[in-house]
Amino acid sequence: MSFAKAEQLMELATLAAARRAGITLDDVVERFQVSLRTAQRMMRALEQRFPDVREAFDEDGRKRWRLPAAGLRDLLTLTADEMTALDIGAQALELGGNEAAAHALRTLKDKVMSLVPREKQARLETDHDALLEAQGFVARPGPRPRVQSEIEATLAEAIKACRVIEIDYRPRGRGQTTSRVMPHGLLAGLRRYLVVRVVGKEAAEPSLRAVDRIVAARLLDESFVRDEAFDLAAYAKRSFGAFQSPEEYEEVVWRFAPEAAGHARDFVFHPDQVLEDQADGGLIVRFTAAGRLEMAWHLYMWGDKVEVLAPDALKALVAGHRRGDWPALP
Repeated sequence: MSFAKAEQLMELATLAAARRAGITLDDVVERFQVSLRTAQRMMRALEQRFPDVREAFDEDGRKRWRLPAAGLRDLLTLTADEMTALDIGAQALELGGNEAAAHALRTLKDKVMSLVPREKQARLETDHDALLEAQGFVARPGPRPRVQSEIEATLAEAIKACRVIEIDYRPRGRGQTTSRVMPHGLLAGLRRYLVVRVVGKEAAEPSLRAVDRIVAARLLDESFVRDEAFDLAAYAKRSFGAFQSPEEYEEVVWRFAPEAAGHARDFVFHPDQVLEDQADGGLIVRFTAAGRLEMAWHLYMWGDKVEVLAPDALKALVAGHRRGDWPALP
């Protein structure tokens, strides 16, 4: 077995041990970006190398494989790359304004490090410091809205425990309001938005509250049942960035000039985008989403190398703001 395949098998075994319910072939296909046939071969290899693998069928009739953690305990070790990834993840969360999650990730790293034998810690820390410096992430700060850590902690607890919160909210250009809301999740973009249902208006569509506009948040002794039909990931895909409104959800069509088409092809503007090559070398990008203002902010960086074909409201929003003197594309 090649070293690369051995590493892949170890990653697969770790995945099978980490998930309490076990893993399916679909999980393997998604994690390793392989075909179904390759996933089947990988699972056969796992069964051969790890006799403790247990098989069972779930309530949907799907076969699941699970590996007891004891079967891996002596084979696993923490690497400097993994330590660095935890630090970079924490820094990214912090720069994105999510200080509570950044703190939780750093705490997790400390707990993991406490399990590493002391004779290995010194070498790990040396390699980790070198990798972290090479990444240069700390040297790339960016503007972000300021969020109070106390509010952040309250939101996290409310989402986790399905608790109603009372928030004092100050929208831009309007007076402060107070309302009781049921938080369903957070959307992260240039700024973060809390996805909520307002108490007493459960039948209405979920709405958004900019986290940096929340003046105060109080956890109440009132719980709620999260709507099982609500899919946060599907809801997020309705947005171009983080903000969205039902009135703006529509098909979006952009045409990139031939000199920018290759560059634009390397971007994922939306998970469901469709790319259409043009005879003159240009590129048309289609997707359906909301958030015209965030689209306009992004389009501004492309100068006159992009044209909005639809919708008309977005076309009007960017009219007069297409510059031809940018020295580089995004």
